[in-house]
Amino acid sequence: MTTLAAPLTKQYPDNSLEKKAYDIAEKFKDNLPLMNDRNRLGFNLYRYLKGEGDTPEVIIRTARFTLDGITKEELAAKLNEEIAKLKEELKG
Repeated sequence: MTTLAAPLTKQYPDNSLEKKAYDIAEKFKDNLPLMNDRNRLGFNLYRYLKGEGDTPEVIIRTARFTLDGITKEELAAKLNEEIAKLKEELKG
């Protein structure tokens, strides 16, 4: 039995909200060593930025991420800073 190659994934445009949310999550690759955790964080941040999801504090508390070298509170604070920067960027 053989395994097929993974399907190609379409990348989001650089100016899309999805890309920006996933880029924020990727900034924390040292603190979130698991790729799946970063993907879940990016998805949850995207939903939050669209007005459909929970705040970063709730996301961090409920998502059961594997954290390395950072507390939940510190990560939530840093996420809020990144979101504030992104919102300023989107306004201007």
